[in-house]
Amino acid sequence: MNVASITEMWDRLTGTQPDPSRWLVGITALLALGAVLVRRVWHVTRNAVTIAHEGGHGLLALVTGRRLQGIRLHSDTSGLTVSKGRPHGPGMVLTAAAGYTAPPLLGLAGAGLLAAGHITALLWGATALLLVMLVMIRNAYGALTVIITGALFFLVSWLTKAQVQAAFAYLVVWFLLLGGSRPVAELQRTRRRDRSGSSDADQLARLTHTPVALWLLLFYAVALCSLVAGGRWLLQR
Repeated sequence: MNVASITEMWDRLTGTQPDPSRWLVGITALLALGAVLVRRVWHVTRNAVTIAHEGGHGLLALVTGRRLQGIRLHSDTSGLTVSKGRPHGPGMVLTAAAGYTAPPLLGLAGAGLLAAGHITALLWGATALLLVMLVMIRNAYGALTVIITGALFFLVSWLTKAQVQAAFAYLVVWFLLLGGSRPVAELQRTRRRDRSGSSDADQLARLTHTPVALWLLLFYAVALCSLVAGGRWLLQR
């Protein structure tokens, strides 16, 4: 790869792309809403939320000095992130809290990039994050899911025209923003049937000696605030 090619790639990464039309922003929002509300579609698209969820656990484990041992993604759209370190304290609390808050916060960060016109940066950044996450995947289904997702981001960013890239980027960001609260609602329903205390919210309640409801409220608040702020940025764009 010569200097000219590297310069061109850097310009694409740091440069801004044209504003998408308002109809494209609206249609991608409706498609994302359907991907969240339609049960059969959600069973497939929820895998993307699980990737973000477990990636959030893994990232905060590393940031807080814990030792990340591996991530597993399962075909029922559940996941598991294993890290070693102190079984209590701020690091453990932040790591446990990162799962349900990661998808909407990633959506909010993505909305910020799109509002600034950095569509290519979003697509390449997502590809890079998925490649890093792939290194920590410890099961075949998880590896396949991350590879397919990463390949989709890469191929869209590399082979398609600007309008298609914009549509894909907006669809992904809308999906993360709109889908941020559904896993919390599912967690709330699951806890009514399963009182094993193994959920993130139960673990946080034990770590902080606070009610589980407080953590459910926090998860909902992060999802709602991210949707309001991110949606406003996207619509104003």
